[in-house]
Order: sequence, then structure tokens, then C-alpha cells
Amino acid sequence: MELQNNLFLRACKRQNVERTPIWIMRQAGRYLPEYRKIREKYDFLTMCKTPELAAEITIQPVDILGVDAAIIFSDILVVPEAMGMKLEIIENKGPKLYEPIRSESDIKSLNNTDHLEKLKYVFDAIKLTKKLLNERVPLIGFSGSPWTLMTYMVEGNGSKNFIEVKKLIYNEPILAHKLLNLISDVVSDYLSMQIQSGANAIQIFDTWAGLLSQKDYEEFSLQYISKVISQIKRNGEPVIVFVKGIHNLDMLGACGADVISIDWTIDLALAKKQIGNKVALQGNLDPAILYAPKEKIKEEAVNILKSFGYGSGHIFNLGHGILPDVDPVNVKYLVEVVKEESKVFHQHNFFTRE
Repeated sequence: MELQNNLFLRACKRQNVERTPIWIMRQAGRYLPEYRKIREKYDFLTMCKTPELAAEITIQPVDILGVDAAIIFSDILVVPEAMGMKLEIIENKGPKLYEPIRSESDIKSLNNTDHLEKLKYVFDAIKLTKKLLNERVPLIGFSGSPWTLMTYMVEGNGSKNFIEVKKLIYNEPILAHKLLNLISDVVSDYLSMQIQSGANAIQIFDTWAGLLSQKDYEEFSLQYISKVISQIKRNGEPVIVFVKGIHNLDMLGACGADVISIDWTIDLALAKKQIGNKVALQGNLDPAILYAPKEKIKEEAVNILKSFGYGSGHIFNLGHGILPDVDPVNVKYLVEVVKEESKVFHQHNFFTRE
């Protein structure tokens, strides 16, 4: 059975599309009343670890908003948990990983043998979601990048200045690389199994990319993203890399990804010029614009479509995750605007990317 809507996958591969596809990072989440209704009954990790709940939440935005892809409901920190760290999601504070990794003995205490068994609930959720979606739209799987995961694992939680992970890479770079290699192998296995379970595409979130200088980014993040992508077992499923805070995109084009997803601080035309025809681009509306009146939402959405210009290879998205108190009416309106206004950029005269 073929996908009824494969616009997203075609755009990832820079193939011709009738309009620009759209999905939204964190589209399955707190801004939706339907999500909050489930959340009243269950804690966050229970929802992640119960395939029936994860599948229901994943499909909500497809039904409610009409987006062109679903993304499995989960969290990037289930990977460190599967490696043996204790994870807690604290209400109104965020995630906490206990006994952060700071030494050689801490690294040795991590598990990289039965992590896939511990993550079986994610694969079960993907299988069930695929069944319930019934090929309406593609399903995206995901993981954090090795650098972003290591940042949480070393800090123990979010941080204002990320001193502990900076101390690790500057004082003990050999140890940092050892940990990054270990995480990379686990992430590669994890994403391969997501594809085997039915994911049509994969996104790697490098949320903390912007903490590093360009030189350090290449050493401590980009090379490990490349390693992960090279090790994923896939059969044509596209890989998206989302980077936050990186403005020099030249180096990203060669990492092996099919799509580079960028934050809202970069002009899409400039990104297209920098990265050329190597990959497709995803993004990049400022999430805060969804608080604005509909006229402003439409104006900014059209500006992004114009910025990318004519031709294929663009997936419309936000420049980061949707904010939890945004009105779903505005999100649905954005989806409708992109679907309608993007058609002109895909007329037959403009199928060739410039």
C-alpha cells in the first residue's frame, strides 16, 4: 500500500511537488487541548512508554491540523535512560538525569548492549502508529544528536552556561570523544531500528549546536552526526538534521543528511545560497509569530516561501518547537496558508532548482 500523501518525502529528496509540504516540530504537544486531556491522566514518560498513548498523541495533529507528516511522540532523553541513567521529567522544570557523566568510570557504567530492548516501547509505538495512520502521511522518527545528548548527560539537566560539558571537552577531550563515540553507536542502532519498525524518515535534533564555536562544532558535533548517518541502516529513507544556532551552513551540506533544518535567525535565501543544491532545506518560521494576528502569520509565512523561491527542496516548518500556549487555531491557519500560497512556487515553469 502506497502513501496517500508523499509530498514531504518527495520534497526531502528535492523531487517535484505541487506545493510545499508542512509539518511542525513538537506538533504533538501541550498547545493542543486533545493532548492536555490525555496528559491530565498520565505523566509524560508514561505517555512516551505506552505505545497506544504515544500513537494516539502522534496522530492528533494529522487529524486536527492537516499536516503533511507525523512525528512519533517521544523524547530525546529516552536514549540516555536506556544507557542506564535515571531520567525524571519534573513538572514545570524540565528533564533531570541523575548521576551525570563526569569521569572515565561514569562512562564505563553506561550500558550499550541491551539499549534496543529497553527502547522497544518506541519501536512498538512506531509500528502501531503506522497501522493507525493507514498510509495517510509519512511518519518521522528521531533522536538527539550525540553532542546534544552528551550535553544533557554531562550537565544532568538544562543549564544557563553549560560549564560542565565545556570543562569536559576542553580539559578532557579524549574522554569526551570516547563518550561521543559510544553515544553515536547507540543512536545509530536506535534510528536503524526506528526505520526497521516503519519510520519513513528520521530527524536528528542538534538543539545545543549553538553552544560551540565553528571549530569545536566540527570536532565535537558534526563529525559524530556524520558518523551516525553513515551507520544508519536505511533503504532510501531521508535523514533531516536540525541545527540551532549555527550560521555557517557550508560544512553541514556534506554531513550525509538529505535535509538541513534551520532556526529562524537565518534567512532562507542565504541558507539556500550557502548550501547550494547539496540538500533540501526545512524551516524556518519564528515560533513566536504564531501569537500574532492572522494577517501577520500569513505575511511571514509568505515571506519564507518567497525567500526560498521557486522550485523543489523546501519543507515548511518552524525554526524550533511550537510553544505550549499557542492557539491551535493559529497553527491550523498557518498550515492552510502554506498549502494555498506555496502552489505558485511549484508551477511547471519553475521545477528546476536555481
